[in-house]
Amino acid sequence: MSLTTGSAREVAIAAKSASHVLATLPASARNEALTAIHAGLTAARDEILAANARDLNLARQAAADGKLSQSLVARLDLGKKGKWEDMLKGILDVRELDDPVGKVTLRTRLDDGLDLERVTCPIGVLLIIFEARPEVIANIASLAVKSGNAAILKGGKESTESFVAISRAISAALETTRVANGAIQLVTTRDVIPELLALDQHIDLVIPRGSNELVRYIKSNTKIPVLGHADGLCSIFLDGSADPTMAADVIVDSKTSYPAACNSLETLLVQESALSTILPTVATALAAKGVELRCDAQSKAALLKSSPDLKVLDASEEDYATEFLSLTLAIKTVSDVQEAIAHINAHGSHHTDAILTADKARAELFMNAVDSAGVYHNASTRFADGMRYGFGTEVGISTNKIHSRGPVGLEGLMIYKYKIRGGGQVTAIFGEGEGKKQFKHQRLALD
Repeated sequence: MSLTTGSAREVAIAAKSASHVLATLPASARNEALTAIHAGLTAARDEILAANARDLNLARQAAADGKLSQSLVARLDLGKKGKWEDMLKGILDVRELDDPVGKVTLRTRLDDGLDLERVTCPIGVLLIIFEARPEVIANIASLAVKSGNAAILKGGKESTESFVAISRAISAALETTRVANGAIQLVTTRDVIPELLALDQHIDLVIPRGSNELVRYIKSNTKIPVLGHADGLCSIFLDGSADPTMAADVIVDSKTSYPAACNSLETLLVQESALSTILPTVATALAAKGVELRCDAQSKAALLKSSPDLKVLDASEEDYATEFLSLTLAIKTVSDVQEAIAHINAHGSHHTDAILTADKARAELFMNAVDSAGVYHNASTRFADGMRYGFGTEVGISTNKIHSRGPVGLEGLMIYKYKIRGGGQVTAIFGEGEGKKQFKHQRLALD
């Protein structure tokens, strides 16, 4: 990884050149580079966390002055809740995954001595633009190296000290490997993003990691394909048949385990039959964790009847379309699963949504009808994560309808090419009529 102050075009051209070499390295060379990165970051732990602490101090002051959101400050803290350990573990997890490059996914005999293969290959050059999350550098670097992609990273000013320290450790590690430093570049030049977004002839995919404002800006200002999501407005439908204890556990975890995360619960849809039987147990558990409850009239009345001392606020319509990223939860009453599905598809962000119910048929209906990248039955929305899916780590969560959806790991960073091996055949010998040959189109085994 190199720290560069060159022009955007110079960076992109260097990355494109490095991607062609990286794509041809054997899996052993790419895995050795990941081992070196892990060792380098481990050795530089104290230096990196000290740099992160300096960023945090400035960010907390900016938040106190109203210039930075608290959710962004929470995402910046590299020492919080095992983030450092998870970052390092993610590198080793990626190293142990099967090599994604060169996998044959289709083999067809077009004619005797003329075989077609579809083979996985890297996308090419990735541009990752992120805010706050310093661990993104290690995540992206490991996934890019393993998948044979070059990567250009541009971080926000709030995490400058952190990502410079991390990049130096990774750069020193790569110096001992066959992976060129130019394959992973960290751009530190200010105001370079518009220039990078214009380089669609050199950059193949943009992956934004940050606020919905950042993602929307990028999607509106580039011809390069964008992989990511603008919002993480996740909902849970609480069905009347759900077990109260299970429901409370799942909802509390979804809302409070990391409120600033994009897979955190923001809207709770409650079936009318659950208002007096299950919701009070859930609301009491949420209140004990400091969650502010914003309710519609029906759910508010039910809660105050069962728990008069419970603090409940009135919800606005805007609350049901808001990603709070804090200990605030909007609660809305619905008549049945169909109304819940309609609400989620109209107001959600197609990220991750769940149903809590004892009725398996109802759960399957919900999961088939909700138009989201992740749909769960009796499970926390916080499972929407590359590491928890077994991807090692992720470059982000995509709500796209093409290429890759949900947590994007190695598979999402691969495309494919078609290879034909022949013996001099030409298309003119195939077709209809006398003397013409017919294609066999015989499917062959992949092994």
